[in-house]
Amino acid sequence: MPVDIDRMTHDELVALNQRIVERLKFLNSMQAHKDMMAFNIGARVSFDSGQNGRLLGTLLKFNRKTVTVVTDNGQKWNISPHLLKTPSQHNRSSMQMKNNLSDYRKPSQRAQHTTE
Repeated sequence: MPVDIDRMTHDELVALNQRIVERLKFLNSMQAHKDMMAFNIGARVSFDSGQNGRLLGTLLKFNRKTVTVVTDNGQKWNISPHLLKTPSQHNRSSMQMKNNLSDYRKPSQRAQHTTE
């Protein structure tokens, strides 16, 4: 169903824009809900806080667009659920990153595996 916006009036374009914005908000809300349902209240989670690095905490509650996490040091954070990982996911991704970085070391710096 193509829409020819070149033939639309100003009022029609404004109305179309409002419908698009509402649809995008709805889709974002549905994605946030889906991301939240991957976790349970009380679940252990980790997230990258930016300046403080990766933090571990416990999921306290679901909000409309975010979740509230209480970190191990007692801070409360409201975080978009798509930024959360389980601690085991964080450990796996850290190991993958370390393994990938080892591929870029000089051959003399790589660990040598010998069989005897």
